[in-house]
Amino acid sequence: MFNPAAEAMPTPELQAHQLAHLQATVQRLHGRVPAYRAKFAGAGVAPADLRTLDDLGRFPFTRKEDLREQYPFGLLSVPRSELRRIHASSGTSGKATVVGYDAHDLELFAEVVARSLYAAGARPGMLFHNAYGYGLFTGGLGTHAGAERLGLGVVPVSGGNTAKQVELIEDFEPEVIACTPSYALVLAEALKKRGHTPGTISLKYAVLGAEPWSEAMRREVEAGLGLKATNIYGLSEIIGPGISNEDVQAQHGSHLWEDHFYPEIVDPQTGDSLPEGEPGVLVLTSMTRTAMPLLRYWTGDITRLLPPSGGRTVRRMDMIQGRSDDMIVLRGVNVYPSQIEAALSAVEGLSPHYLLVRTRSGMLDELGLRVESARQDAALRAEVVRVIKERVGVTVSCELCGLGSLPRSEGGKLRRVQDLRGER
Repeated sequence: MFNPAAEAMPTPELQAHQLAHLQATVQRLHGRVPAYRAKFAGAGVAPADLRTLDDLGRFPFTRKEDLREQYPFGLLSVPRSELRRIHASSGTSGKATVVGYDAHDLELFAEVVARSLYAAGARPGMLFHNAYGYGLFTGGLGTHAGAERLGLGVVPVSGGNTAKQVELIEDFEPEVIACTPSYALVLAEALKKRGHTPGTISLKYAVLGAEPWSEAMRREVEAGLGLKATNIYGLSEIIGPGISNEDVQAQHGSHLWEDHFYPEIVDPQTGDSLPEGEPGVLVLTSMTRTAMPLLRYWTGDITRLLPPSGGRTVRRMDMIQGRSDDMIVLRGVNVYPSQIEAALSAVEGLSPHYLLVRTRSGMLDELGLRVESARQDAALRAEVVRVIKERVGVTVSCELCGLGSLPRSEGGKLRRVQDLRGER
């Protein structure tokens, strides 16, 4: 462990720590952020109502719309003069969501990323190839600072320019890489074309995140690059990457740094709390941030909480099944892209690159699948349709595409669903 005192804190001590910091956060938001004071009044709650951890469920959720309504700095709890960094989303569906950090927040950010990288297998003195995008996206700068905190040498490559990435991996021989899982597959393909096999690649550990992925994709990445891949989870509204990370030995569930981020799992429709082990929407409170803490932030990510393991006392979160807003409802069945991906891994002869296309025929939605394969025969198409029906419970149409024909990641998030229901 990078920080055993925090990662293995006795459970009663951890819960007392959480309650004290949640109470302080609620007081801070009520006293310094008018928008939160109005939300509390509208929900009929006050800071004094938070007496136990269970009482947190009485307080309102914070959603992405709240950040857009308060654009750019309406949710800050410090003067703007105290900001030391600003990150923001792309704003592709309206105003960008802006997140501010003061000096304390940047120290916290580096600490939790350092914990995550250590859990992923990184050790001081290793070289870190950072292929997350630098700029307003939190991935590049966030993982960079955490890597330096851990004592890694950082190669700040950023995203894209795959030929240059391959050249630097060949020349610098880094042991650790961070990127999206879909871009890790792109790099594996590019290295293979250069004549590399897993045994000739220096990389030992991959820290992958920023998009949902599956065990099937993990196997593809590990086989292609000859390394161990772990999942890092984060979102800019809470802090960025480093909210949780898998342990490289177990590779089962990402350890949540619960001394800083309080997790809940709630029903996607009702918002009611769900018990440990039940899947639902992950809700997070950033209870130790000072510039812009968020209370009960609705992440939209579908996952479940798992008990502690491996000597740590913090809980784990499972792989993200998908996003609640990416969920496809087809003939009454809820479908996530990760379920389709897992089903495809059971069919021989397919590449890991696929695209789901939503269309509408009359009053009913249809789901089409485009997947790459060297084979283009009816028997393989029928097998794909059969396996998805058997494992996911929905009927899709299947189009087999030539290798290399579907979009590839250039370092950023890769969208797996194309919605054409508005087109004729």
